[in-house]
Amino acid sequence: MDTTKHDINTLFAQLGLPNSEKQIDEFIANHELEDTTLLQNAPFWDEAQQHFLAESLEEDGAWSEVIDELDVRIRQSN
Repeated sequence: MDTTKHDINTLFAQLGLPNSEKQIDEFIANHELEDTTLLQNAPFWDEAQQHFLAESLEEDGAWSEVIDELDVRIRQSN
């Protein structure tokens, strides 16, 4: 049974990124996303990160909500 907490901090850790609130806010502030670009296709992800995001969204699994939250936050910051 997967007992991983699925929140924005854990998502950033899963992606291999710094995951404190301040570091997440800085990441979001420093990255832009075109209206027509899907989050998982953004140029700032490496191949493994893109794969994880795309697969998680495709499966509509436990990470989907928090990935959607990240998508909204990045788009709102621009």
